[in-house]
Amino acid sequence: MEWEFMLPVKLVFGNGKRKNIESYIKEIGGTAGVLVASRSFAKNGLADELVKMSNGLIKGVFSDVRPNPTTDNVDECVKLMRELNADFAVALGGGSPMDCCKAACAIVKGDDVISSYHSGGKTIDAKEAIPMIALPTTSGTASEVTNISVLTDLKLNLKNPMNDPAMYPKIAVIDPELTLSVPPQVTASTGLDVLSHAVESYWSTLNQPICTACSIYSAKLVFEWLEKAYNNPDDLTAREKMAEASIVAGVAFSHPRTTGSHACSFPLTNIYGVPHGEACALTLDYFIKFNADHADSDGRITALANYCGFSSAYEMADEITAMKKRMNMRTKLSEIGCVTGEQIRELTKKSMSMLMTRNPIELTEDDIYEMYNKLR
Repeated sequence: MEWEFMLPVKLVFGNGKRKNIESYIKEIGGTAGVLVASRSFAKNGLADELVKMSNGLIKGVFSDVRPNPTTDNVDECVKLMRELNADFAVALGGGSPMDCCKAACAIVKGDDVISSYHSGGKTIDAKEAIPMIALPTTSGTASEVTNISVLTDLKLNLKNPMNDPAMYPKIAVIDPELTLSVPPQVTASTGLDVLSHAVESYWSTLNQPICTACSIYSAKLVFEWLEKAYNNPDDLTAREKMAEASIVAGVAFSHPRTTGSHACSFPLTNIYGVPHGEACALTLDYFIKFNADHADSDGRITALANYCGFSSAYEMADEITAMKKRMNMRTKLSEIGCVTGEQIRELTKKSMSMLMTRNPIELTEDDIYEMYNKLR
């Protein structure tokens, strides 16, 4: 087995750590920056609070970010950064502002638009990038520790990830207090995204020892703490544990990446509007059973279930199904409006991507079509 591991992101974890934002900015040499934040934080005062705590180093706020950020969002963000001659940025929020900010920071010193890189094949030049600090407010995407940005080009009707080493944040500040205001349904969805990251990175064909250890640790935390955070949103211990699970899962999939559940999540979100984590979880329990049946000759899938306290992969998958129902997550395609054969065929075709090849046994279009029909 041959493998490499590199994660050029400084991780800072702890309640109240956001209050040290000025010192983090100075650490990366920032003098004039832009805060990229979710609209809700621009409205509720958290963005303004962060600007004040920067002691004048954050010069502007960009909050026009859609839940699934678009290339237009990125271009508008870049425009503000260029107007202010920004030499750093801070992202505050979930995966959407993170992805927007990472893409904007990667090209801001150049003179092009993001679509040239996202769909046009242009290579990012590290000399055109500025550093970024990430402050996640959900325990889910772990975008703060990856170099991936998932963007939608509305003109091309294309949602694709892009990645480059220049897109890694310099510092990720994980302050669990920022997740206390997350509503239960978002807690459930983002928490299931964490579990998907952990499980998919564990069985990815690109798995390696460091990431495998993180996958196991994260998955165990989710099974123990997600529903506690869902049922008791003010339980700071549960919020801390889910924040811990999220960042560790981010490390887990930083190299192996994800597989079938994430591949299927993109059209489920794009076509039917299913939130990302809920979309990943819609197929996760099925894939666990499928891989247990077809790709567990070495006992690796069963071992993950055992590590998480289950007697078999099937028992673990059934618990995920039960968790989804207890947290009011959808488990059938009929619940999202996908019921006809034509819709199933469209969903199948749009689910096929290179992520399917990372499954322990490569997933074919026939496999996915059969799965969707069973999930009607």
